[in-house]
Order: sequence, then structure tokens, then C-alpha cells
Amino acid sequence: MFLDPHAFPFAADLEANWRAIRDEMAALEEDSFTDWQGTYVKLDGKWSLYGFFTPGLRWNENCRRCPTTAAVCERIPGITTAGFSRLTAGSHISPHRGECGAILRMHLGLTVPDGCRFRVGDATVEWQEGNTLLFDDTLEHESFNDSDRDRTVLIIDFYRPWRYRRSAWNFVKDRLRYQRTQRNAVARKKLIEKTTGQRG
Repeated sequence: MFLDPHAFPFAADLEANWRAIRDEMAALEEDSFTDWQGTYVKLDGKWSLYGFFTPGLRWNENCRRCPTTAAVCERIPGITTAGFSRLTAGSHISPHRGECGAILRMHLGLTVPDGCRFRVGDATVEWQEGNTLLFDDTLEHESFNDSDRDRTVLIIDFYRPWRYRRSAWNFVKDRLRYQRTQRNAVARKKLIEKTTGQRG
């Protein structure tokens, strides 16, 4: 159920820079992360995020605070989303599926204590610090942190290449759906800026 991350050259770039990326993450204040607010994923514990890119958007202040991370991410062709994902000790993200087949998702392990597992379909692995994982977000997946420390990875979404399509029609349909998501994200960002006075 996992794909080969090294079919994409940028996986090696991420792994080569993982220590610098981890150090930038570790320098952030705890309250810089935003608790997960979604409703379609059941969460037992705490899951928080620190975003650099959301569909169609670049969060400039976050990128400024983590320049190496931002630079490495910006070298990824077709990137749509990137951010640090922190799952606190003892937490579990229940089984769920992504809704759009337009993207593939990659994880880069940053701080991974023993006891942190990730399942996609019938395959379960443990994240490894400095290593990437690649999977299809539309397949059922879940995350476990059975350790006594937080687990943090860098999550990256990028457009699914043509060779990974399920069918030509689904490929086109999913890209159109994702473009609508991008337009909605722009509207949300403008609302956030208007209501908080903070610019991305």
C-alpha cells in the first residue's frame, strides 16, 4: 500500500536536509502549532499542525521562520500542501481517507520515538527519522503514537503524476475538484486576514 518515495528525486533532497528541517521545527514555540479542527477525522488525543503551504497559498511568515524547510518544499514540482504534523504522546488518529485523488502524500520523519506506527490499507510501518514515506491519501490510513513523547513529521502533498492515475477521466475530474479547493482556500485565507489582522 506504500509507494516508492525515491521514484521522485525530491525525496532525496528532503532526506538530505532532514536535520536542518528538524532543527527549524524544534525551534518553534509550542503555541505556534494549530490544533486540528477538522470534523471528518476522529481523534483520540491531540494532533496539531504548522503550515507552510495550503492549496494555492503560501504562508509567508511561517516560511520566513523556517527558511530551509520552505526552500526545500518550494523545489518540489506540483506541491500543494506542506506543514509539520505533531501527534502527542498516547494519541491516535482514527482510520480515514482523503477525498480527492489529485494528490499523493509524502511524510518525512523528524522526531519519531519508538512506538509510533502508521497504517495504510493492510500495511503498517514505523516512521524513521530522516526517511520518507509515500502513499495514496485516498486509501484508508491511521496514525498511532504509543510512546511517551511527541511525534512530528513533515507532510507534503503534491499533484499525482499522470502515470499514477486510475483513469484518464478520474485524473481530470480530481484535478478540477482540487482547483475548486484552491479557490476556497484563497477565500478562507482572506477571511482569516480580515478577522485577525494577521497576514499569511
